[in-house]
This record gives sequence, C-alpha cells and structure tokens, in this order.
Amino acid sequence: MPLDDILSFTVPQPVSLASPCVNICRMDQSTGWCVGCARTIREISNWSAKPAEERRAILAALPPRKAALAARAKAS
Repeated sequence: MPLDDILSFTVPQPVSLASPCVNICRMDQSTGWCVGCARTIREISNWSAKPAEERRAILAALPPRKAALAARAKAS
C-alpha cells in the first residue's frame, strides 16, 4: 500500500491540553480555587473529558487567579 493511501486514513487528533495540576491540592475557602492550580472543583473534575475549547478557556483564566492567590498569601 502506498504511503499516500495510509496517510489518507489518518484522522488528525486534537492537541492534548495537559492538566495544570501541580499536586498541591487544597481549596482556598474564600475563592473556591485550588491553591496549587487555581481551578475550581468543577473545573478540576473530568479535566481530560472536557472539550479542548473549555480547557483552553480555563487555562486562560488561571494567571490572574494565581496572582490573586499569591497576593492573598503575602498579605496573610
């Protein structure tokens, strides 16, 4: 079988978006975010089953949350 025939049967797979988990799993009571990854319980649950678009949106929300958590930690 020619290589072109084999490649025509290959279905492109979506790029995997790795979990931002850093194994510091403790929820901040006032924000509802994980102290390690800054996600909510709802965002953490079934991460690998969530559509890529939803995972991208969650990942985009994390930097300001992490900054807020760091500021809270410094203030206390």
